Amino acid sequence: MSNRQQIVDRLIEAGVVAIIRTSSPDPVIPAARALLAGGVQAVEVTLTTPGACEAIQALRAELGPEALIGVGTVLNDSDAQRALDAGACYVISPICRPSLVRVAHDRGCPVMLGCYTPTEAQLAHEAGADFIKLFPADTLGPAYIKALLAPLPHLRIVPTGGVNHETLASFIQAGCVAVGAGSCLVSKDIVARRAWDELTQRARRFMEALRAARGQ
Repeated sequence: MSNRQQIVDRLIEAGVVAIIRTSSPDPVIPAARALLAGGVQAVEVTLTTPGACEAIQALRAELGPEALIGVGTVLNDSDAQRALDAGACYVISPICRPSLVRVAHDRGCPVMLGCYTPTEAQLAHEAGADFIKLFPADTLGPAYIKALLAPLPHLRIVPTGGVNHETLASFIQAGCVAVGAGSCLVSKDIVARRAWDELTQRARRFMEALRAARGQ
């Protein structure tokens, strides 16, 4: 089994990708630790976070193999390369940028491309994307995803945007392989207050909802 396939399998098993988007790099490590304590193993550090690549490098050194550390909000190939050099093990973009596929795959890492329409999703799949990041998911909803998967059942869809612990089950039951959780999980308020115990509790609620949705 390739390293890339192992990461794909682990991301699906993890089920929740927590998105850390902060105004400074300082909260990234404690936020990731709090998420991990609550059972969330996959953490995406967005490139809109100042010092994101340095934070990714620090996270890999701090948390080692127990966490799946990826990079998000990747808009071009050079940014993807920098993040992979820093130790990111998967690449996520909010847009459909097919060139990112080769950049990530050449390093043995999966890639998730952002899509909104059936055409975008299929083109991303044909370009080799391992996952389709349906974004923003809250404006489309689980019924849209269920309808999308009827003719395109091969897509691995990860809805992102507005997914919380109460709506998570409906997305999983619609056929999504995982969900992305940003401000509904790692909120600005929690980060500002450094309320890491509260973040751990939120993470636990997400994981409980995931297990229930999967019948585990």
